[in-house]
Amino acid sequence: MPPATPIRSAVFEGLDGVRATVPIGTERRHDPLIVASRTGFDTALLEAAIGAGAHLARERVVDVQVAPSGVTLGTLRAAYEASVVIGADGANSLVRRRVLCPFRRSQLSIGTGYFARGVTSSEMIIRFVADPPGYLWSFPRPDHLAIGVCAQADRATAKSLREITADWIRTSAIAPADSLEPYSWPIPSMTVADFDRALFEGDRWLLLGDAAGLVDPLTREGIYFAVSSADMAAAALAGTRRRGDFTDRVRGEIVCELRRAAAFRDRFFQPRFVRLLMRALTESESVRLVMADLIAGRQPYRGLKTRLLGALEVGLAWRLLQMRLAPP
Repeated sequence: MPPATPIRSAVFEGLDGVRATVPIGTERRHDPLIVASRTGFDTALLEAAIGAGAHLARERVVDVQVAPSGVTLGTLRAAYEASVVIGADGANSLVRRRVLCPFRRSQLSIGTGYFARGVTSSEMIIRFVADPPGYLWSFPRPDHLAIGVCAQADRATAKSLREITADWIRTSAIAPADSLEPYSWPIPSMTVADFDRALFEGDRWLLLGDAAGLVDPLTREGIYFAVSSADMAAAALAGTRRRGDFTDRVRGEIVCELRRAAAFRDRFFQPRFVRLLMRALTESESVRLVMADLIAGRQPYRGLKTRLLGALEVGLAWRLLQMRLAPP
């Protein structure tokens, strides 16, 4: 088993400093949220693939050519022929650039901050911020904290976002300065219209995970959707593949959920919604249970609004209704 750490609570911090603690795993609810080492996870996947018969070529692909007769993958040392290419190569996907086009800057977020080496916790922290609209985070890993912030790439720069993160680390003393290692990467963050126009396969290619834009535009989480789309691709290729089968499953089981998140995103980070959410988290155990399930991946966006309204006390539900009816 790869190294892992249990997350037992999430602390939410509002725009005005209000804090609410949400238990993630309790004796009467669920086990804690387990966070595994990404390096260990990737290594386990690679070893499983090799064990199942995959051949590992330790080379960097520098060119992809897709033609009606087949696919050619070019490296610095050789050219490989294939009948199908699967693009699982991230937001900067070479496969995507060859078969479609790169993501526009407006379709990307910048996730940036610091790894605090040698420091960890059983508690994650989510701090809402108004500018840029979103949240700062501190996510525990087995041997470090991942501390950062994310914003749309056409509205912020990595430098400005890292400064916001550094200021939070200084003022909160969440990690010592000498433990910090900067990081930054692009993350697909698509709109409802982007998802409606998206292509996920062609005659001799399929796109998975980040390369396909299959990332939650609200939380920017993508591992679950990468693994799910890979499972769908494997099923499509193992059977009698017809073009469109893979896309139908992706749209029916993944995109429908991501569209809901995209539609919810802009309203979610509005200050008045954040204030209402923080009040609900401090006053209602039912709301805290909903948020615990959302964080742990047990509560999909489908049905989230209904469950929140059902969990809120009458006064809070009425304020939510008023907020939804008021002009933005």
